[in-house]
Amino acid sequence: MRAALAFALSLAFAPALAAQDIEPVGDAIEQALETGPLLPDEVLRSSALTFPSILESFEREAAARGDQLAADGAFDLMLDAEAYDRVSGFYSGGYAEFKATQPLRPLGAKVFGSYKLSDGRFPIYENVFNTNELGEFKVGALLSLLRDSTIDSRRFELEDTRLAASQARLDILLVQLNVQYEALQAYWTWVAAGNEIRVYEELLEIAEARAIGLTRQVREGALPAIALTENEQNLIRRRSLLAEARRDFQTAANSLSFYLRDGDGNLFVPTREQLPSAELLSNLPDMNALMADRRRFVLEERPELETLRLAIERAENRVELRRNDLKPRLDFEVELSRDFGPVGDGGPSFDSTDTVVGLTFTVPLQRREARGRLRRAEAELRARQLEQQRIADEISVELDNILTNLDAALRLADLADDEVEQATTMVEAERKRFRLGAGDFFLVNLREERAADAQIRAIRADLIGRLATASYNAATMNLDELGLE
Repeated sequence: MRAALAFALSLAFAPALAAQDIEPVGDAIEQALETGPLLPDEVLRSSALTFPSILESFEREAAARGDQLAADGAFDLMLDAEAYDRVSGFYSGGYAEFKATQPLRPLGAKVFGSYKLSDGRFPIYENVFNTNELGEFKVGALLSLLRDSTIDSRRFELEDTRLAASQARLDILLVQLNVQYEALQAYWTWVAAGNEIRVYEELLEIAEARAIGLTRQVREGALPAIALTENEQNLIRRRSLLAEARRDFQTAANSLSFYLRDGDGNLFVPTREQLPSAELLSNLPDMNALMADRRRFVLEERPELETLRLAIERAENRVELRRNDLKPRLDFEVELSRDFGPVGDGGPSFDSTDTVVGLTFTVPLQRREARGRLRRAEAELRARQLEQQRIADEISVELDNILTNLDAALRLADLADDEVEQATTMVEAERKRFRLGAGDFFLVNLREERAADAQIRAIRADLIGRLATASYNAATMNLDELGLE
């Protein structure tokens, strides 16, 4: 689980996938399709690195990081410049001023420094523009003592975008878990459909081969002609079953191609030649070993709950921001200025060091707007907390159901294998009796079809076990088994 969380956090520093990164993946999938059987690892690798939903989630995370960078811009150093000069008239005064302002996080403060230089004569009402001949330097600071002292819109936005970026990183993991589970679901459905075709082909081949012998026996008078009619009925029924199985296989292949792509996003439709043999596939896991391996899983580490915790933290920050809006504003400002050089046209009053302090107090008397926004923020926070409880309960029930289904699926798969073994034994015995003249043609067909049905049930039981295992791995964030290591 720590690996899963580390993976989610590492996505913050992962660059977006470029086309040159994806193209080798597509080449590897093409090679797998051309040179050998298609195994689940190739499917998981393709879907993890080329599936559009996953790439889309990376782009959403990049957008969230862009918002975070934009929020940092509220604390960028600002440079202002202003200049004017009289080109005609009685007075000749002009000046230029350069000012740098740096916002700070503590106490909603900002510090500034400026340099101003004037020349010529100003009217008395513009005396403030005068400086000594080498200009005036000024530094100062503004502090918020009540409202905006602990939080303001800039700091809220900075923290909110940071949390949103963390949510976007977790969303990548959620999308990947879901896509990889769906890819495994499509893969095992495709494998099961291919195995069902083999069963029905074998069943049809037996009936076609038997038709030759029956024709000879009817011609020789050993069997009545009705035996050929009965076998023809079996042939038609088995051909229908095979046609349906081939249709289901093609549908499964088309669905699987959704997760097999090259670097250009083109789909690969796998064929029967790419079906793996049973020896190449791993066995279904042992339930006790599976539980022991994932016993360290903790419910609170699920990304859905982590995302909600971040959402609650964002809602709490918004409540604090709205409470801040209810406070009166009390700002403290201090300035220190000094003119340098010979005394200019402003006179000796500019030849000194000036220190200025001031307080500004404002408060809305009714504050209905702020109270309304606070109530909304508090209601949204309570809704998030209730949602967290609901999602936690849902995940708890989901995990219990997954474990129950997985345990039942593994047991049913074992029982289905036993049923196939018994049905195969019955078929061989009935065929032997028929060859010796003690059996019945109808019973032989019945035993064969029951054996085929048992094989189909075994294939589908194995499919249910595979899907339950994939669901368990997704629910417990088993990244290795999902191809997300």
